[in-house]
Amino acid sequence: MIIFALKLKHFMSTHPKRYTITAALPYTNGPIHIGHLAGVYVPADIYARYKRLTGNDVAFICGSDEHGVPITIKAKKEGVTPQDIVDKYHAIIKKSFVDFGITFDNYSRTSAKIHHDTAQEFFKTLNDKGEFIEETTEQLYDEEANQFLADRFVTGTCPKCGNEEAYGDQCESCGSSLNATDLINPKSAITGNVPTLKETKHWFLPLDKHEDFLKEWILKGHKKDWKPNVYGQVKSWIDDGLRPRAVTRDLDWGIPVPAPGGEGKVLYVWFDAPIGYISATKEWAAQEGKDWEPYWKDQDTKLVHFIGKDNIVFHCIIFPSMLKAEGSYILPDNVPANEFLNLEGNKLSTSKNWAVWLPDYLEDFPNQQDVLRYALTANAPESKDNDFTWKDFQARNNNELVAIFGNFINRVVVLTNKYYEGVVPKASEFSDIDNEVLAAIKAYPAVIESSIERYRFREASQELMNLARLGNKYLADEEPWKLIKTDEVRTKTIMFVALQIASALATLSEPFLPFTSIKLKKILRIALNNNVISTEGGTTNEESQKWSDISTKDILISSGHQIGKGELLFSKIEDKTIDAQLEKLEASKKANEAANKVIEPQKDLITFEDFTKLDMRVGTILEAEKMPKTKKLLILKVDTGIDTRTIVSGIAESFSPEEVVGKQVTVLVNLAPRKLRGVDSEGMILMTETPEGKLVFVNPDTAVKNGLQIS
Repeated sequence: MIIFALKLKHFMSTHPKRYTITAALPYTNGPIHIGHLAGVYVPADIYARYKRLTGNDVAFICGSDEHGVPITIKAKKEGVTPQDIVDKYHAIIKKSFVDFGITFDNYSRTSAKIHHDTAQEFFKTLNDKGEFIEETTEQLYDEEANQFLADRFVTGTCPKCGNEEAYGDQCESCGSSLNATDLINPKSAITGNVPTLKETKHWFLPLDKHEDFLKEWILKGHKKDWKPNVYGQVKSWIDDGLRPRAVTRDLDWGIPVPAPGGEGKVLYVWFDAPIGYISATKEWAAQEGKDWEPYWKDQDTKLVHFIGKDNIVFHCIIFPSMLKAEGSYILPDNVPANEFLNLEGNKLSTSKNWAVWLPDYLEDFPNQQDVLRYALTANAPESKDNDFTWKDFQARNNNELVAIFGNFINRVVVLTNKYYEGVVPKASEFSDIDNEVLAAIKAYPAVIESSIERYRFREASQELMNLARLGNKYLADEEPWKLIKTDEVRTKTIMFVALQIASALATLSEPFLPFTSIKLKKILRIALNNNVISTEGGTTNEESQKWSDISTKDILISSGHQIGKGELLFSKIEDKTIDAQLEKLEASKKANEAANKVIEPQKDLITFEDFTKLDMRVGTILEAEKMPKTKKLLILKVDTGIDTRTIVSGIAESFSPEEVVGKQVTVLVNLAPRKLRGVDSEGMILMTETPEGKLVFVNPDTAVKNGLQIS
């Protein structure tokens, strides 16, 4: 037997034991979807859970970003106030995070008074220190809406990549941060008009002033351990030369600018939003009776920002420049930004409703949070954009969680209950194979820890699965179900070793599969969260198991310990369940296309004489067949009442030949014949579309005589 045993020295941590971990503040203009989870929240939660398990002081902070322009656009579209929008989605998002098991120490919101006060105080501090410059510049203005067009109130062509749907603050295609005046062919998102230029005064943060600091801190400093996509994007920005960035906007929704001349202006959302991490920490510390300042001002604290790649510039250039200018704050140690997650080959899009929304997932897959956590982690877009497919989700569950992890645990628990009434047997002399397995168990914490410390969560999740694979291989090689008939003493040792693997999995799985970890600990009756789990016969004598115990203790679950009955950790997901999700996606796509379909403008006027030239008659389809080598065309034989003629119609994707035979339809009979794929088409069948985009015939409600004219 060959066991994959890594003699990796246990990772000795030299960094601080206090961690401030932040996750990007989600806009409260819609629910959370799987792109958000894969890019930010699942990796951040894995890291926070792991840091807590290894004995660190953790403040895991997030909150709703409630001042972005997308919120005001959503409010205008729905005919409600921005406050209505943020109240609605803040509640939805917060509940989804709780239900999904994201363990924020505090999930706050930027509409909270503590945040308004903190952001305004931060602005005043920088303003009083002379860290801003005030300038009157020309900004885009919508005359009809009587409004300046900040950020997402304007769209146009990105000057860097040519994307024609770039926003006034950012291009989501290339990730570039933009100013509205940078756009080529700008257009108002409110009225669709071409904007004009109008003068207005704003406060600017002179990023060029901080260029030397950023070069020293990032390019010459130790930041080459940042992800290549993060380091590369920041270096490109710095090499291109930094320019002043406006920190105020002409809007009526947001945090008022606390300075003379700031009437009618608010703080730019990308100035106020990252300060939300600080205000949320203040709020949490007050609730817990703690001092918030060490988490932001003590040099022994490690600050880590989890974000998506579209937020790199704000967290690596703008926010650090703000913190440096203020003077009393620590700077981020790392910003492990992920790339984007696509869905079934297409870019996730909130506006196009092409997404898997977290509330919908939780409803469709109750008590299966860990399946999605695992699928998103195993396929995480850590170094490049990746694609989520429902088939891969199914395969990850069925072939890995069920067939490997779940299968091993089920066999161990079932056999222990069958042979020993659920009591952990006493081991005898260990064989070489046993010793190899026990040594491998001790090595796994360091292996997994090494991957997590380098923000390689996908790699870490697979190492966890390798431990379950080790367990399956050990059982398959040793075959205790056969050996029990001939060597009961050896069988007890095998089962004892297998239970040590199961116990290790119960703890090591917690950052990745937290709900599974709890379920497994309850099955094994291992103390949970430092509390002893009650059993029918009393209490267990097992102590709460720590992460470090896996590598330092020779015995994780003792002989004589009573475990519980078996239950399945994971269930197989059937094809029909996946097909239903694919159908749901397609229906959502069609409904969105229909809702956003542009109504064609009226065509040029025609005279009554022009109209009378059209000869439309009721006809009946007598025969139908597919046009060879095409997807869309059917060849129809139609009785028009005046003759039987051939008509080629592009309806094959909506109707089979069998469905249309015998149907009465409206035919334009005096249309000049046209050859299509070698077949003369002698007319046109009149069709229209339903709101869902389905083609339907324009036909009489009741059967009438063929040839009847429609006038």
